[in-house]
Amino acid sequence: MTFQDIFKSSFLENVGSISFLDMFLALALAFCIGLFIFLIYKKTFSGVMYSSSFGITLVAITMITTLVILAVTSNVVLSLGMVGALSIVRFRAAIKEPLDIAFLFWAIGAGIVLAAGLIPLAVFGSMLIGVVLLVFANKKAHFNPYILVLRCRDSQSEAQAMAFVQNQVRRCVVKSKTVQNNSVELNLEIRMKDASTGFVNALSGLNGVEHAVLVSYNGDYMG
Repeated sequence: MTFQDIFKSSFLENVGSISFLDMFLALALAFCIGLFIFLIYKKTFSGVMYSSSFGITLVAITMITTLVILAVTSNVVLSLGMVGALSIVRFRAAIKEPLDIAFLFWAIGAGIVLAAGLIPLAVFGSMLIGVVLLVFANKKAHFNPYILVLRCRDSQSEAQAMAFVQNQVRRCVVKSKTVQNNSVELNLEIRMKDASTGFVNALSGLNGVEHAVLVSYNGDYMG
């Protein structure tokens, strides 16, 4: 019995179905596009703590997806078996930033398109997506919402503080209000006119204002 007789599914016949040059070019391009996605992720990151491992994961996902699609396109039977195998895989890693989901789909989509042989679409599509993310993700900081936590001594000082805040910011919305015996606590969503936060210092110095805390907000609280 020879080695080929052991594999009844023509395993050895599929070794040369994809040339080594095609495999090398596809994986090299996948690495370049994955590296480009990683650089865009690094430039546009605005979360609490930057994770370099997630950036490296984007490069790996692009290459792995390209590898899988190359195998799928070379053998229809293999593609059916691979779909069944991947259907039982469960990923339980928590995605904290909504934009991270876009980067994951970008890496997977670029790998699929590249392995399908649509190289111009993969390259120019990735460039266009990168430009869009750079333009819209790197907006000026003062356009982003902030949470202002304000504690006042009574309703009179509350009205004075609210009038001062509304005069200093572009937009002010009351999110919650807590009234106790000797204090009034407000949570305000504000959008500032510029990047300066000096008005918080003046606000804390008003008569009746016990403390004022400004927190950057993008879905999660972060200082």
